[in-house]
Amino acid sequence: MDKCVHCGLCLNACPTYRQLGVEMDSPRGRIYQMVQIASGSPVSGAYTEHIGLCLACRACETACPSGVQYGRLIEDARAEIEARTERPLLVRIFRDFVFQHLLESRTMLTVAGSMLYLYQASGLQRLVRASRILELFGPLAKIESLAPQAQIPFFFRQIGKTFPALGETKYRVAFLAGCIANVSFARLNDATVRVLQKNGCEVVIPKSQTCCGALHAHSGRTADAQRLARRNIDALVEGGFDAVITNAAGCGSTLKEYAHLLHDDPAYAERAAEFSSRMKDVTEFLASIRLNRNMKPLVVSVTYQDSCHLLHGQKIKAAPRQLLETIPGLVFREMPMSDHCCGSAGIYNVLQPDMALTLLKEKMECVKSVHPAVIATANPGCLLQLEAGVQKWGNGQRVMHVVELLDEAYGA
Repeated sequence: MDKCVHCGLCLNACPTYRQLGVEMDSPRGRIYQMVQIASGSPVSGAYTEHIGLCLACRACETACPSGVQYGRLIEDARAEIEARTERPLLVRIFRDFVFQHLLESRTMLTVAGSMLYLYQASGLQRLVRASRILELFGPLAKIESLAPQAQIPFFFRQIGKTFPALGETKYRVAFLAGCIANVSFARLNDATVRVLQKNGCEVVIPKSQTCCGALHAHSGRTADAQRLARRNIDALVEGGFDAVITNAAGCGSTLKEYAHLLHDDPAYAERAAEFSSRMKDVTEFLASIRLNRNMKPLVVSVTYQDSCHLLHGQKIKAAPRQLLETIPGLVFREMPMSDHCCGSAGIYNVLQPDMALTLLKEKMECVKSVHPAVIATANPGCLLQLEAGVQKWGNGQRVMHVVELLDEAYGA
């Protein structure tokens, strides 16, 4: 916290400050409040509200000349709030179920995904939305509009398998499939495996992998995130992989910070550092190797939305753009303010739907200014948020992961 010199260069980078103009909803304002709590002030409702309104997009880190590690500060602040706040019983039960059971259980996620699939495929979702009955329940209608599509068959069926390289084997990589992504982004995971195979990778989907813990860390449940980190390290660190791959920028940011998450654990600190050193976002990995250029033309105009945790968390900007520009026929159009948060931010769009939608509407104006047919990004949460933006304010644009465009170019 002492690294912050309160210069204010973070202010214009902060989404909530740009929207509200409130000092306590800026990075330096939140750090000022954290200092007061560290000095003995009680955790108040106002403090909890200001910390909760932060997207943890980490754009302030990119803007900060003093190297303040704001992402770690906000996670520690939320962990302290979690430890010192007594939530209502039903809220505690629900949070414990989601974080300690649902996200970690393939069985529970399969059941939940199947129920979501029936809700959507049966036409009940269209009926509920057409009736507008959810508007009677306040923010529930906004939250329901962000419900992801359940994609049958789920990707869980691939976990534990090994996929050979197509052609000469140049690399042996592990793929972390995520948790919710196995249900809602199963086809993206399929595409990721195919693109890696096309580029000389033997792709292993380790059976004992689990949720990365990103949502837990962002929500102040540090102990849960540490427990999941240990499980993933046990599953992967001694596998002899050239790289461990993720296609989710939000997950990748946390996975690369396992060394920090477990730096006080004598049994895991060294192994966590080794794990973090092997972690690669799929766009980062593909841009670092000799890419297979045997692609068919995709005659389409594409713009790119920077995922906050890829750009600000992992400092990766060029790689996704380089990959898009390798696709023959593709016309790339840089949108203004591509580095501004779209409002997804993990589960932020569920917890703070009004602010999330305000940021999304602003983002869609930037998209429409360059008239693309496709909006590309590199994070499933951003995909979900941008799809909601297209439904509300778009012109029928497709929303795709960079890897999905590569997969199409390879003829999938």
